[in-house]
Amino acid sequence: MTFREFDGKNVEKALDKASHKLHIPKERLEYDILSYGSSGIFGLAGTKKARIRVKLNDEATKSIPASPVSDPVKDAVYEDIDESATGDRKPTASDLPETSQPYEFPEDALDIGREVLQRIIDAITSDAKITREENSDRVLFNIAGGNAAVLIGKRGQTLEAIQSLVEKVVNKNNDNRIRVQVDVEGYLKTRIENLEQLANRLAEKAQRIRKPISMGQMNAHDRRIVHLALKDTPGVRTKSRGEGYLRKLVIFPQQHSERKQKTIDNG
Repeated sequence: MTFREFDGKNVEKALDKASHKLHIPKERLEYDILSYGSSGIFGLAGTKKARIRVKLNDEATKSIPASPVSDPVKDAVYEDIDESATGDRKPTASDLPETSQPYEFPEDALDIGREVLQRIIDAITSDAKITREENSDRVLFNIAGGNAAVLIGKRGQTLEAIQSLVEKVVNKNNDNRIRVQVDVEGYLKTRIENLEQLANRLAEKAQRIRKPISMGQMNAHDRRIVHLALKDTPGVRTKSRGEGYLRKLVIFPQQHSERKQKTIDNG
């Protein structure tokens, strides 16, 4: 018994390749699936090909014709050609992409993150460019141009999802975690200022009416901004309520004894 291994974008593509190379119909192939493959993040990073191992008995091995010298570029792109464009016929030179070499991502983690971010925003909007700033505690990718509203999304949810993806890409193989922020034309700075102003107004109201006031459901980043904004404000305290990623943040007015204890705790 002889074994041959083949890979492809998925198991079906790997079988097509095996059938083409071995000149054996797919339905007659005996094989084991070694890997189903992975599309990675939006097909941009971390992709893995599916892999199969084909079993060949001695008769099947003898019947396989000698393979001519292959073109590595054509072999590499054969499985990536759009089947709807070629139908049942074999691909020709005109079907091959203009670039003869597959794209390779850069080796530096931050360069990979920037490249993935650029591809994500290119799929959402056009004419958006990225600049990168670094300091001791974080790396900022700032996006300028394009449709800012679409990139930010409702209450910043789209921007937050993009940032989460890019941060995972950057830190995939890093032992020391890099804190990544993605901003769109200064949105984060404006968001922080607005949250701080709102928190201060509601803190004053909570003290005036002597009742707790809820700021509604907020993500962890926004809750942290409010907690820090009111940390040293006398007469109020903040607390997150609920479970999961989105929790309610409540501002409580403090009793005289609580204010006294808070003053002692803050030194």
